[in-house]
Amino acid sequence: MTINEILSAELSLPLKRVESTVALIDEGNTVPFIARYRKEVTGSMNDEVLRTLFDRLNYLRGLEKRREEVRSAIEAQGKLTPAIVEALEKAVILTEIEDIYRPYKQKRKTRASVAREKGLEDLASALLLQESSPEMAIEEYAASFVDEEKGVLSIEEAIGGACDILAEDISDDASYRKEIRALTVDFGLINVKKTGEEADSTYAMYHDFAEKLSTLPGHRLLAINRGEKEGKLKVAIDAPSDAILNYLFSEIVENNGSKASKYVARAVVDSYDRLIAPSVEREIRSDLFDRASEGAIRLFAENLRNLLLTPPLAGKTVLGLDPGYRTGCKLAVVDKTGKVLDTAVIYPTKPFERIDEAKKIVKTLIRSHRVTAIAIGNGTASKESEIFVAGLLKEIPEEVGYAMVSEAGASVYSASETAREEFPDFDVTQRSAVSIARRLIDPLAELVKIDPKSIGVGQYQHDMKPARLDESLTGVVEDCVNSVGVDLNTASHSLLSYVAGLNATTAKNIVKYRDENGVFRSRKELLKVPRLGEKAFTQCAGFLRVSGADEVLDCTGVHPESYGAAKALLKKYGCKESDVREGKLSGLGARVEKDIESLCVELNIGEPTLRDMVSELEKPGRDPRSDLPPAELRSDVMDIRDLKEGMVFTGKVRNVIDFGAFVDIGVHQDGLVHVSEISDTFIRHPSEALSVGDTVKVRIKGVDVAKNRISLSMKGI
Repeated sequence: MTINEILSAELSLPLKRVESTVALIDEGNTVPFIARYRKEVTGSMNDEVLRTLFDRLNYLRGLEKRREEVRSAIEAQGKLTPAIVEALEKAVILTEIEDIYRPYKQKRKTRASVAREKGLEDLASALLLQESSPEMAIEEYAASFVDEEKGVLSIEEAIGGACDILAEDISDDASYRKEIRALTVDFGLINVKKTGEEADSTYAMYHDFAEKLSTLPGHRLLAINRGEKEGKLKVAIDAPSDAILNYLFSEIVENNGSKASKYVARAVVDSYDRLIAPSVEREIRSDLFDRASEGAIRLFAENLRNLLLTPPLAGKTVLGLDPGYRTGCKLAVVDKTGKVLDTAVIYPTKPFERIDEAKKIVKTLIRSHRVTAIAIGNGTASKESEIFVAGLLKEIPEEVGYAMVSEAGASVYSASETAREEFPDFDVTQRSAVSIARRLIDPLAELVKIDPKSIGVGQYQHDMKPARLDESLTGVVEDCVNSVGVDLNTASHSLLSYVAGLNATTAKNIVKYRDENGVFRSRKELLKVPRLGEKAFTQCAGFLRVSGADEVLDCTGVHPESYGAAKALLKKYGCKESDVREGKLSGLGARVEKDIESLCVELNIGEPTLRDMVSELEKPGRDPRSDLPPAELRSDVMDIRDLKEGMVFTGKVRNVIDFGAFVDIGVHQDGLVHVSEISDTFIRHPSEALSVGDTVKVRIKGVDVAKNRISLSMKGI
């Protein structure tokens, strides 16, 4: 099968769609551009399907490249046979290709290579024949290989060397390794013990742990690997060695009546114990890790997607509060566009507790800047800060609410070059207060400035392969940024760098051009930006909005290549371009749908493009996040000690992990809903029912004040 045929079968997509989509990728088109503006070609594949196709395409092409490298290497040795060619063609994973190449790979010095240098290969071949009645006994034949000059000093050494050759040949046999790997995975166990006498409560459940490899969940494997890496756990694979040896004996020991068979059996045992078992264990653990990582990365990516698409708190002036003790709580007032209006420091917590002074400062900021929301970071001293804010809000006539905001990654951003460029005169805590406020105003615009691994919605992210994790998470950020769209005249270079077709350099060039020449008046003006050519313009233009542009379509998601069709459509239905700007085309979609087929022919565009165009004309610049409920603001505070079993709360999902979900119910400490408590019907994984940002009803199942743990249930509510 060709690569495109494999992709078609794996993803259940028509072959022609796959071929056309791969052609678009090879032409240098970005995934967001293909997903949004080439729907006729792809059959309206969404960005997630396209990312999967893109990843598999790269893997399969890498596999094909390695297949050709191995074929060429074996051929260069003059050892390529039709059987090897067939085996290479049938190999579907990299491990199988490497197994085939193993016998032909240049090896370091081994016991077998030493034996070959001593001329014992013919003796090994004679042993493997296992003839019932050789012309002379095998020991007598082995005696002919005794040669002091070659270093073979006895019959035992000769037979031992021949067995070493057999052991290595058995180990190098691809078919044996494949079957042994399968037997180990299907019937083997992972055994885990604690190291040393002292117990570490972090890994308590793994101090004497065993589970079948075939059923081991990915999150447990990653936890075990971390414990092993930290020196707290000792891990081993308990393979079904009896079954494996029986299999090898049945394949290799052909004649029990032969005097040679006992030596062949000895070579089989040595091959498995010394060569195959350690190697296969490493391969299996590596494969299990890769699979667990991919699962964790997929979950991380989904959590990140939902977090980034959290609705903005539009139109609010927000006071960001970065809690602290000795250094005080840093404040930053930020307007609805993210501009910093004012900053201050207060000391409402220990050791100073200047509460009256702190209240005076905050009340002044609220009144001076008409603050309508307060964002409180959930880090150190956040509980005391929340109590302070809740008490203050009861004393003022203004309607102000507060929300607890995750500080995850705020310190990373505050110390970053991006933050230093943006606020050169602020210290790191002031920058953090700004970031906390902006996370409430527009989570996407602020969180793109932070390494996705630091945002706090993953699990075991620091144990995964960095390159693969970065690739996946960057793709998610790109998809989110492009699905929402970006205001060309207000976006930071961090946000612009994720727009399709742009990179860090062109994003900075856009901001520099904007600073030097004033706001952009049209999308076409992008072509004046250094190092931003026609190809990049084609990819990025549709995702960039130019508010107040003379060309009204520059304010929409309609791509410049479709402007002609859009204007012809407006003219056909007697609409003006001013109607687009004023939002007067709400019924256009229903009218177009009646004539959809003839319109596509007349305008020379496909149905998906036409429908997307109409949607943009009806609601120009619509933010898809606006369909979701915004962050809820609170005015009072509750403590974990106030919770009683059976109480019901409305909360927001903060994080989804393999064994459950953490839900914020407004008591500072998130509660855990175990996967078994999420649904009245059976679900395999929490992500089947919950996503980050979901608003859910939960019941208190249990409270452990000492350990600061809250158990929740969603059943029967």
